[in-house]
Amino acid sequence: MSDKPNNFLFIFSDQHTRRAAGCYGHSLVKTPNLDRLAEHGTLYKNAYCNGPICVPCRGSLATGRYVNDPTLEVWDNCSPYYGQAPSWGHRLMDQGHRVVSIGKLHYRDTADDNGFDESIVPLHIIQGVGMLYTLLRDPMPTGRAFPYGVRNAGVGNSTYLDYDRDITERALAWIKNEAPTHTDKPWALFVSLVCPHPPWVAPPEFYDLYPHQDLDMPLAYGLDERPMHPGLEDYRTNFGIQGEFDDATLRKVIAAYYGMISYLDDNIGKLISALEASGLADTTRILYTSDHGESMGQKGMFSKCNMYEESVGVPMIMSGPGIPSGKEIATPVQLLDVFPTILEATGVQIMDEDQELPGTSLLQLAEGDEPDRVIFSEQHSAGAKSAVYLLRRGDWKYVRYMEDYPPQLFNMASDPNEFIDLAGDPAYQDECDRCEAALRGLIDPEDVDQRAKAKQAERIELGGGVEAVLAKGSPGYTPAPGEDPTFR
Repeated sequence: MSDKPNNFLFIFSDQHTRRAAGCYGHSLVKTPNLDRLAEHGTLYKNAYCNGPICVPCRGSLATGRYVNDPTLEVWDNCSPYYGQAPSWGHRLMDQGHRVVSIGKLHYRDTADDNGFDESIVPLHIIQGVGMLYTLLRDPMPTGRAFPYGVRNAGVGNSTYLDYDRDITERALAWIKNEAPTHTDKPWALFVSLVCPHPPWVAPPEFYDLYPHQDLDMPLAYGLDERPMHPGLEDYRTNFGIQGEFDDATLRKVIAAYYGMISYLDDNIGKLISALEASGLADTTRILYTSDHGESMGQKGMFSKCNMYEESVGVPMIMSGPGIPSGKEIATPVQLLDVFPTILEATGVQIMDEDQELPGTSLLQLAEGDEPDRVIFSEQHSAGAKSAVYLLRRGDWKYVRYMEDYPPQLFNMASDPNEFIDLAGDPAYQDECDRCEAALRGLIDPEDVDQRAKAKQAERIELGGGVEAVLAKGSPGYTPAPGEDPTFR
């Protein structure tokens, strides 16, 4: 790959599961622009988020650190990034590069030093506090907002669709008018879209791409099919999805989700076309990924926050000068790899204090094959009674519950849909032991769990205590700029 510094267009979405794109092999989801990006670039087949919920993974992405890093501690949707650890944006600005964000950040507040010269139409956590309801873990409350969102999915318009239109238009204007003026050093533009995050409402022209009779229904969704594990039951309780939605409701929400992905793809196509029209395509690298995935009924799960591939797996595609065309990389990668990637791509020197960060540049990872690379993710709220950790090690995927629940172990080569939990089979105890040792080589699981719970207890008390937080409920999603939250 070329080591010449280039501009960097970072396109980010919210809740786009890895498998829901044509370039990742989905037979129905229409993503012609992402497919084109992959055709002319490099696709990472096994990309993961480091915490399958919005705020933690965004803090991890910004800083290249694990969610639990003592300098970061973005445990949940009430523990936002506020500049407490240097971001990739800080590093670029320190060396004189122009760094701009347009769209959703989900940090604490615009007044914080968030690592951008300018933040255009940013979206942050609600009132700088976030969703306290998601911190309630024991006893696990039964969610009300999420089932409402599923039942009201369909075709139409929403504040999120309007927000993405605004983000896209502002990004197009920046690429056309401002990008060409920054010729002394490479610039970085972070375009952060909100689709396909709920509310699941798709514009008619995109919803209609997915006739209900043609849709693929979720695997192992029914009560008699879905995997039963106490950790999964906690999750289903928290999201209010212990039962089943009827077939018509499922088809409606799936069509809306797929339609929102195609709407997202259309906006991505506009950004790529604008870059080409500006004459900057030959000097700009593009990265597309998402903060986490979406379960969409698979194995009786919806939303994110769990450790199945649908939830933790994200698309990851790079294109631009020096990046191989049509290449697919099997080496597992993670969102915190973005930090060193942007620095390398723009020619920014890695600081000594960043040398020990766990990420590796995607540019470097595209040059070799590291099938045994270890990937780590963690969840500390929204359905997790105690910490839940994921370790991907070669073909093996290990899920460790700090609550007194059995672990899960899957062979991703022979069982990519994760239907066969091998953790209880004595023949695989040695592999469980190896994964447990690797986990403890990364973190102290008990200490991390206790630190998260202690911080969350403080936040609940500041919010008026458990009963007050329960009574207030949850809005289900962070409202778009100018929109008031509706708690349920």
